[in-house]
Amino acid sequence: MNRIIALVIALVVVAFAASSTVFVVDPRHAAVLSARGEGEPTLLGPGLHVKLPPPLQTAALVDTRLQTLEWADAQSCTTSDKQDVLVSPAVRYRITDPLKYYAKTDAGARDVVDPLLSSLKGALTQAFSTRTLTDAIRAQQAIADEAKASLQTAVAPYGVEIVDVSLLRVDLPAAASEAAYRRMSAAERERADTQRAEGAASAEQIKADAMRQQQQILADGYQSAQSIKGEGDAKAASIAGDAYGRDPQFYQFYASLQAYRNTFHANDVIVVDPDSEFFRFMRSPTGGSAATPAPAPRKH
Repeated sequence: MNRIIALVIALVVVAFAASSTVFVVDPRHAAVLSARGEGEPTLLGPGLHVKLPPPLQTAALVDTRLQTLEWADAQSCTTSDKQDVLVSPAVRYRITDPLKYYAKTDAGARDVVDPLLSSLKGALTQAFSTRTLTDAIRAQQAIADEAKASLQTAVAPYGVEIVDVSLLRVDLPAAASEAAYRRMSAAERERADTQRAEGAASAEQIKADAMRQQQQILADGYQSAQSIKGEGDAKAASIAGDAYGRDPQFYQFYASLQAYRNTFHANDVIVVDPDSEFFRFMRSPTGGSAATPAPAPRKH
């Protein structure tokens, strides 16, 4: 009977020792294996692993998944124009260097959350203190980016990567909301009035420039037309003079026909002296003078 009890006790001891030497690391974690008082910790990935029983060797699991940290209550920050705003940030991070994290947190005895929250509070306070309320509301993404860069510097020694920082809420205390919105509305109206005034001034300038260009184009066109007209009149006078020189009698006849056309109209009643010089080509095709005989053809 004593032998059976001793055997059972021995089996329990062996099972306990075996369970303390074999462990499994799932894909969501990494294990840091450390020996008591000697050597550097070793990083173990997912899978089945064997170690010496405690306290000779210990294995600490480190969560390497993407984690989210949110403030339970909105934090108060003050802008450069002395306005209080309520800010609710959210931080997503992951542990990328378990060995560094294990060493920095004293073998996992401390957590990275406290320094992360402290650094986040300082980063947001600094970001809001350099902006007015209006600028802070407009630049929420820029503030989040600045906070992310500041946080990354602060938690880098912990082997932590800051994936994203977002501002879930940026709001005013209830007592200050209405007054702040009135100021913002007045500022936006003033900006709109300024832009409208600048637009009207630009429109007037554009109209004035267009009017000057129009006048210049018309002046240049009139000058060009007068020049062309002058050249045409000169050419017409030259042609007429050349024609008159070749056959003065025909030119007089043609000029008289043009005068008749310009003087007489349909159904006009005109009383004139038929012997007037004006009507000489009506009395005779030669205008009252003998026709000039055509030159006789030459014989060859």
